[in-house]
Amino acid sequence: MTTAKRSERWSGYGLLTVMAIAVVLPFLSVFLASVQPAGTPVVGLTWPEEWSWGNYEQAWSVAAFSDLIRHSLIIAVGVVPATLVLAALAGYALGTMRLPGGNAVAAFFIAGLTIPVELIVVPLYFDLRGLGLTNSFLGVILVEIALFMPFSVFWMRTHFQSTPQSLVEAARIDGASPATILLRILLPLARPSLTTLGLLVFMWSWKQFLLVLVLIQDTTRHTAPAGLGFFVGQNTTDIPTLAAGTIIVMLPILILFVIFQRSFIAGLLQGAMKG
Repeated sequence: MTTAKRSERWSGYGLLTVMAIAVVLPFLSVFLASVQPAGTPVVGLTWPEEWSWGNYEQAWSVAAFSDLIRHSLIIAVGVVPATLVLAALAGYALGTMRLPGGNAVAAFFIAGLTIPVELIVVPLYFDLRGLGLTNSFLGVILVEIALFMPFSVFWMRTHFQSTPQSLVEAARIDGASPATILLRILLPLARPSLTTLGLLVFMWSWKQFLLVLVLIQDTTRHTAPAGLGFFVGQNTTDIPTLAAGTIIVMLPILILFVIFQRSFIAGLLQGAMKG
């Protein structure tokens, strides 16, 4: 290995190390704060003299996180499968078929990426109130599916466009229907992309705060992030307990990323190489 290549390699390692530290330090800071004695003033990255795991029990019981997490899971379980199915169907049609106006429809979805939720949340509230869907999980599920569709369709369309067309043409020559081509040929190849998209959609659904706060004003039906917001407002001086509540809310996402990290990275790399 030449000196230039070795220097470039170590530079890459150094950059990755700095980025990893920048990502890990905030999580480590919150975790260390969560195990400080309750009521302890916490400044910066402080190693606890006494590990107080009771903060998690206190946060769990006071904020009723069992109900909040269950509500978040109900919404996520409704959003993720529906988004993946609709995105796969739309991406397959827009990416492999010559549809009249297909490019215009794809551009319409891409334009949806530019609309922030803060711009539409108030009109959405009045629309859903007219349909009787406020203060309901169904209303939030439908809105989140629509909110995540632009990126999801763009992601799956990009994947299907990059699939070798010879596979599709060979299947068509053999008499395979569009449904057969999608289910038996393309979807198995799209597993990394679907896994990555599913994790992203779950994360986006889980961390929704403003949308849930506006559409569900009944505090007994709030999700984990919305409940954490109220919990923070009621316990502004007890930093360790607040940090414990924050860790509780983040934990499901962290667990999923640890379990599916290989598939997630494979999906990202697949998308990068195709892009």
